[in-house]
Amino acid sequence: MAVIRWKPGLFGWHRDPFSEMDRLRREMDSIYSALVEGRGSVPAAGVFPALNMSEDDHNLYVRAELPGVASENIDITTKQNNLIIKGERKIAAEGEKVSYHRKERDAGNFRRIISLPTPVDTNKVTAICKNGVLTVTLPKAAEAKPRQISVKTE
Repeated sequence: MAVIRWKPGLFGWHRDPFSEMDRLRREMDSIYSALVEGRGSVPAAGVFPALNMSEDDHNLYVRAELPGVASENIDITTKQNNLIIKGERKIAAEGEKVSYHRKERDAGNFRRIISLPTPVDTNKVTAICKNGVLTVTLPKAAEAKPRQISVKTE
């Protein structure tokens, strides 16, 4: 509950309508901010798997969290300048007469398309899944790698 400060006016106590509107706007902003921040703790639909992409001079690395996904249920492809990771996460049935108190783990098909910042050599891409983390190593194409240029003197 908010405490509203009253300001004295010419004929007793009254509220300034503009300051009241400003106070209402501030309260709505704080409510909206709290809702948005609270939503950040649970992944939004369509953002599975969570991933990081990094690079060095020779490779791009994509690391995706895929807990509970068997490697045979993961399909990785490259198309144009995109990396596509798709698959299916299966969760074993608990039984017919089980009632859940909380159910946060989703099962089903997923697909992520990641735009690659540089061209890659698609013939040398490798992928390893270990401890629920998929690591895709994408070697950069020769034209995308840094090249040292020598300076000649005349």
